This record gives sequence, C-alpha cells and structure tokens, in this order.
Amino acid sequence: QVQLVESGGGLVQAGGSLRLSCAASRSTFSFNSIGWYRQAPGKQRELVAAIRSGGSTDYANSVKGRFTISRDNAKNTVYLQMNSLKPEDTAVYYCNAKVIPIEYWGQGTQVTVSS
Repeated sequence: QVQLVESGGGLVQAGGSLRLSCAASRSTFSFNSIGWYRQAPGKQRELVAAIRSGGSTDYANSVKGRFTISRDNAKNTVYLQMNSLKPEDTAVYYCNAKVIPIEYWGQGTQVTVSS
C-alpha cells in the first residue's frame, strides 16, 4: 500500500511563500506521475502541478510562474514551492500519485492566504 504524507501548509499573507512536501513510501519514479491537487470550499478538486516519471511537468494556468514542483529522489519526496501567494490559493492541498489506473491520495494540508 502506498502512503503519501504531506506537510508544510499554514497561514501566510498575500505575496508570501510556502513550501509543501509530500513524502512517499516508495520511489517517486515508480509512479506514472505524482503531484498536487487542491480543493477550495464549494469548489471541485483541481490539479495544481504534477511531475511525470520522465521528468516533464504540468501546471494549472493559475499558478504558472508562481509555483514550482520538484522532487528529491533520495528522500522519495515531492515539493511544491509556492511564491507570490494570493488569497485565491487558499485551499486544502492534496498529494496525488498515479499508477494508472490506480490513484493514491494524501490526507491533505491546509493553505490559507490572508489578504
């Protein structure tokens, strides 16, 4: 069973930065992709950023240029560096890993951006 453990959420002022971490129970290269989704109150869960086993990345248009996804192979960990945060980035952020057709989810970490 795959485990994904997120950390790094919190409260930050608009314009600030946070770094989220997702520690996986096995190599991130064993997944077709691993990344981050978020869900704000009353909204659908949406993809924020993901990195594929080959290294290519995807970003939501709303975070391009502000967020960066990366991974540390030795630690089986994926990071989401979030800069220039906006109040609309407020959401629960979930780590997601895919071994098609199976998906694994972390428990989520709250990010709150105050104006």
